[in-house]
Amino acid sequence: MDSDAELLLAAFFKQLTVEVRASEHTVKSYQRDMKQLSLYCTDKGINHWADLKHTDVRAHIARRHRKKLSSKSLQRELSAIRSFYNYLLKNGHASVNPAQHIQAPKQARKLPKVLDVDQVSGLLEAGPSSLLEIRDVAMFELFYSSGLRLSELSGLDLTDLDLPDSSLIVRLGKGGKSRVLPVGSKAVTAIENWLRQRTVKIPAIEPALFVSLRGVRLGQRNIELRLRQWCVKKGIAERIHPHMLRHSFASHLLESSQDLRAVQELLGHNNISTTQIYTHLDFQHLAEIYDKAHPRAKKKP
Repeated sequence: MDSDAELLLAAFFKQLTVEVRASEHTVKSYQRDMKQLSLYCTDKGINHWADLKHTDVRAHIARRHRKKLSSKSLQRELSAIRSFYNYLLKNGHASVNPAQHIQAPKQARKLPKVLDVDQVSGLLEAGPSSLLEIRDVAMFELFYSSGLRLSELSGLDLTDLDLPDSSLIVRLGKGGKSRVLPVGSKAVTAIENWLRQRTVKIPAIEPALFVSLRGVRLGQRNIELRLRQWCVKKGIAERIHPHMLRHSFASHLLESSQDLRAVQELLGHNNISTTQIYTHLDFQHLAEIYDKAHPRAKKKP
């Protein structure tokens, strides 16, 4: 690509950061995606963004697909290209959006892994032996109690909690949407225990609910590591990711209530089709019970 093309790309990312206020994660992902498109253009001798055609974008995505990229990654690459060309159109640097109406290859949807109720109880019902473990148990109880995303758990502030009302507010949910969630009694007790200890032993540097010993907000990576360490201490061989607690929350709630709309609201899903994946999990559970219990379903030894 020529220098003008590079300048347009740089201006797009500046606009994405300053005006749109996209997250750092989104900006970095889009930068990686557009770098791949730039490499394609260089390979094909395309020097100006306005020269990229619909067939070029389709060929680029097909080539990325052959490199075993997931459907989700390809969808994000297309989203980056569409956003860039919408910027070019708005500023008069292109006449069409060559990524419009191109779809990424569909991929079989994987069912999320969940823990059963006994596994969750075994994970959470244990006496913490240190200040950090008191904090960690409060984190994990809240994660499972309210079905939070990992980013939402990390982003919670003290003012987001209303313990007398057994509720919290997620102010920065996915898509910038907020929602109010209930907090279970065990999570309330664990958080109250953590806050008592925190007030006495940790400096009040940040408004975050969950902080390090230095008073700094815990990031998502640190929460993952703490859960892994907790599982090692508990002798749990299976690798448990924080989102398994969110998935377990959804699966257990749906299994008990059969109220898909309520679970959708609690999870903060825009589209109910996203929530419906947990109905498949519920069916798997019922199918297993059927296979074990129904006299005409049992396999002969």
